[in-house]
Amino acid sequence: MDILGKEANSIDVGVQLRNLREERGISMRMLAKMSGLSANALSMIERGLTSPSVSTLNKLAAAMEVPITAFFHQEPMRQKVVYRKGSERPRVPFMRGLWESLGGEEFAGKVEAYQLTLEAGGSSGNHSLVHTGHEFVYCLRGQLEYEVDRERYLLDSGDCLLFYAHLRHRWRNSGKTVVNAIIIISDFDELEHPGAYHLHSLDDVETKEVVDKGGTETGD
Repeated sequence: MDILGKEANSIDVGVQLRNLREERGISMRMLAKMSGLSANALSMIERGLTSPSVSTLNKLAAAMEVPITAFFHQEPMRQKVVYRKGSERPRVPFMRGLWESLGGEEFAGKVEAYQLTLEAGGSSGNHSLVHTGHEFVYCLRGQLEYEVDRERYLLDSGDCLLFYAHLRHRWRNSGKTVVNAIIIISDFDELEHPGAYHLHSLDDVETKEVVDKGGTETGD
């Protein structure tokens, strides 16, 4: 999926998973037991034959005691000015969506910016998100539903939302067309990577097992 019609940089989650596992001396069978996933599913992820759901990544992260960002994060040099071409931004695909970094991971200040693409039914999952800082959301296309502190807000194209990020929140595309939105998170704690919290568990209905390469899930 590439809404700009250009090829963006993909991150090989399978390679990252294998590196993290081997660095910790954990066998595939052991990780399967620790995470509740099958060894076959883990093997397919590591070989690039299937792409894990975000909830699967959460289980693997918890099992290995690493942040979910470890699967796609490469620590960059922090800069005072960040310029990034549209074809060069890192992207993390997940079930029914795409999460793209707009340079915040290289910026020396406390601001992270992302572009979110959600197909119909795509969401951040059943569990609410909580992190430090402030969150600004601008809907570019479609209708994005945001729930903040149990209040629901429907953002149409051109609508925006600003709130304290310590309030429980989550998002989803409840419409029938693709949603594109910009999410900007600022003033967060220095050691926190708040964008990672948005790569959270998916809805159970979306986390079904698919064994072909074109499908992309491991069952939860």
